[in-house]
Amino acid sequence: MRVASFNVENLFDRAKAMKLAWEDGREILERYARINQLLNKPVYTDEDKKEIKDLLRKLGLAKKDDGGKYALLRQIRGRLLRRPKAGGIEIVATGRPSWIGWVELKSEPVDELAMEHTAMVLRDVAADIVGVVEAENRIVLDKFSAQLLKRVGGHPYPHVMVIDGNDDRGIDVGLMTRLGYEMVTIRSHVDDTDAKGEVFSRDCPEFLITTPTGARIVVLVNHFKSKGYGRASDSNDRRTRQATRTAEIYQRLLEDGEENVVVLGDLNDTPDSTQLSPLFATGLRDASEHPSFSDDGRPGTYKNGTKSQKIDYLLLSPALFALVTGGRVFRTGVWGGTKGTLWPHYPKMTDAVHAASDHAAIYTDINL
Repeated sequence: MRVASFNVENLFDRAKAMKLAWEDGREILERYARINQLLNKPVYTDEDKKEIKDLLRKLGLAKKDDGGKYALLRQIRGRLLRRPKAGGIEIVATGRPSWIGWVELKSEPVDELAMEHTAMVLRDVAADIVGVVEAENRIVLDKFSAQLLKRVGGHPYPHVMVIDGNDDRGIDVGLMTRLGYEMVTIRSHVDDTDAKGEVFSRDCPEFLITTPTGARIVVLVNHFKSKGYGRASDSNDRRTRQATRTAEIYQRLLEDGEENVVVLGDLNDTPDSTQLSPLFATGLRDASEHPSFSDDGRPGTYKNGTKSQKIDYLLLSPALFALVTGGRVFRTGVWGGTKGTLWPHYPKMTDAVHAASDHAAIYTDINL
């Protein structure tokens, strides 16, 4: 049985701001997150209104709801603002109850070759169970599997599931499995909270799968809070909370008698980080540490594969780790370096925009 994790960075459409240079994109995403945080307040103070107006201007929405290059304002019922002919913005809403609407990010199609190369990665990895990170939704993932994967000579996955999570940019997590690997039960943790509020940035769906041999395996698919925008202390705290809650779910599964558990996905931090320590303290083992895992000399999974870029994982319960027979980091769909020369990639990848993802797929083979 082969289990894989792959951050596909959206399949058909992606927020325009997320395709910019890192600093430029981060600035837009921070403004987007902040303005929606303000818009959800029950009462808008004078200071709130001043900041809302400033953010609208910076997002290009001062003169027109659809005037921004990277964002737009939706006013569904009631009004947030008026734009006097004399110029400027006047916030007329008194708070969240007085209007319905939001600011959303504009998206654009993913490069066609990038879509093809994403399908080729999934074809070549040929996993029986694939945890997918940053899929738009279930319908998109299913169409991608049925159409693009088939077009490049791969075998479509008959079982595809994505549960909409907490990220309103449309980057969710899901699972695809081969025939014979049945999703018996699915449990969402999208509403899990702790003393500080909502835990998961997307979700931590729990999939119970039966294999063709009758064995049971539980897969937790995750995408922890990134380091990309917001205060580092807030992001670090959120990842710690997410790792802690995932560890609690894992421990509960063991107590319920589930020996075969995989925690996989983009955890957005390194193995030695304080933020991920709650997970490693449970006894979960990193599949890449197994002696049979093929090491290409690059420990990381993101971009150039450096040690500090190891953020994608296949963490296995001890029972599964003992059954590992192989695995590798599959980099063929990643550009690699400024000129794409760090490792071989697909022949049609002549520019970074053609890459399947900035993340390498990872997989492990398990004799279950």
